[in-house]
Amino acid sequence: MADDAASAPPTAQLAAASISPPSSSDLDPPTSRTRIRAILDAGDAMAGERVVVGGWVKTGRQQGKGEFAFLEVNDGSCQGNLQVMVDKDVHPLASLTHTGTSVLVEGVLKKPPQEAKQRIELKVERVIELGEVDAAAYPLPKTKITLETLRDFVHLRARTNTIGAIARIRHQLAYATHSFFDENGFLYIHTPIITTSDCEGAGEMFQVTALFSQAEKVEKELKENPAPSEADIEAAKIVVKEKGDAVAQLKAAKASKQEITAAVSELQKAKENVSRVEERSKLKPGLPLKDDGKIAFENDFFKRQAFLTVSGQLQVETYACALSNVYTFGPTFRAENSHTSRHLAEFWMVEPEIAFANLQDDMNCAEKYVQYLCKWLLKHCREDMEFMVKHVDKAAIERLELVSSTPFERISYTKAVEILEGVDKKFENKVEWGIDLASEHERYLTEVIFKKPVIVYNYPKGIKAFYMRLNDDQKTVAAMDVLVPKVGELIGGSQREERLDILTQRILDADLPLEPYEWYLDLRRFGSVKHSGFGLGFERMILFATGLENIRDVIPFPRYPGRADL
Repeated sequence: MADDAASAPPTAQLAAASISPPSSSDLDPPTSRTRIRAILDAGDAMAGERVVVGGWVKTGRQQGKGEFAFLEVNDGSCQGNLQVMVDKDVHPLASLTHTGTSVLVEGVLKKPPQEAKQRIELKVERVIELGEVDAAAYPLPKTKITLETLRDFVHLRARTNTIGAIARIRHQLAYATHSFFDENGFLYIHTPIITTSDCEGAGEMFQVTALFSQAEKVEKELKENPAPSEADIEAAKIVVKEKGDAVAQLKAAKASKQEITAAVSELQKAKENVSRVEERSKLKPGLPLKDDGKIAFENDFFKRQAFLTVSGQLQVETYACALSNVYTFGPTFRAENSHTSRHLAEFWMVEPEIAFANLQDDMNCAEKYVQYLCKWLLKHCREDMEFMVKHVDKAAIERLELVSSTPFERISYTKAVEILEGVDKKFENKVEWGIDLASEHERYLTEVIFKKPVIVYNYPKGIKAFYMRLNDDQKTVAAMDVLVPKVGELIGGSQREERLDILTQRILDADLPLEPYEWYLDLRRFGSVKHSGFGLGFERMILFATGLENIRDVIPFPRYPGRADL
């Protein structure tokens, strides 16, 4: 496993300018915009260079009795703003200075006076583009606005310093994830969003169905053209009989072939009409139901029940059992009616799966991965992490440094319960063997007892999923959770049950039907292999890194009960 974050990503070399494809004579010339990050990184070394800069005005002020204006412009490439100076002769200043205004300007970089805070500023010679703002209506004022309030403006909140920093941190964590697994020989597998399997067995899944739209079409059709009655069907059948008699009479009279063929054609049309009438008579408003009153999903788009995935784990196991080391990274969904600061209806999971690996291998991979992410942020996201330290959590960088350099403690679930039962602290949730550890228990272990990340392993089988390998004691499974300060559980994983008979029984014990999991059992029937894996909640990793309190603030478009904006 790679221990250190890799060198700067190649995309950093592209930060200086937009990617410009060859121009075409019938199109506007390319913008050739320089990113503000590149300018601020270079500082006064770029003084004298002509550049085009685009961004949004954070603050603007007219000075010199309206002769010129200073704008603080940010383009999202970094936390810092570029100071931009515009003379009134270049452009009317009043339209430039409102917070939120977008500008694309051309000018020359220069050193500001020595007493200025900035190392470099832009003297504008031309305003190329301008997106004006109605200052009275703009919902993001210069004054500080709470993260909770910003959730009502999810389409604009990325313009704030905090959400912008979170976006860059999220990007770097995603980049680091792919780098880590690529360096360690894993293949990235795209698992389906729509599935027929419930990985967790909890039943809290979003249904994917076309039956509602189908029902609406039927209701509209019946309203415009009511379903045929029994009398309509009988009338259509009488026509068939009449047409059949006509054919018989023509044959008896030895009519011409042409006459008989025409009559047979009329008979066939009459029969087809009966089929159509009978089929339309079956149309009924509402969802299609079976005789037992249950919804007839065989009439649905996929001919069976389908859901939004709660995890890509089961599917990615199929590739692990052929390609050895794989991972998936994508959105997952839970229809939990939870309003806590730690739950979302849509969130992202990183799920590696390793063939020929036991629980120890799984824990080793999880520890290396988390440490890699921490080192990566410290190296590639220092400015944004320093912003978090200043404005969100003073211990954010210190926490990353601790986790990146400290071996994780490893204790059994039984030992963890014994420790918690023995401490002089009253928990809201009672501690006893067999419970699923609550966040307060997890954080107490990491923040008070060990003061570092802790991996708890060998959990009671009754609180874990059916696919986790049953231990020899028949009471526990080879499962593990990685607990970290601030968040608690960051990773959940296990060695998978590779024994066909035991896995089959575990599915039945979980009151799950076998039929949807026959393909999963096939992996054990045909070349079964010991394998392990885990899932990291990506948003929880961002919470851990930044110190933010609410998971709704670390995902671009949060979905939770009552809210699915945009």
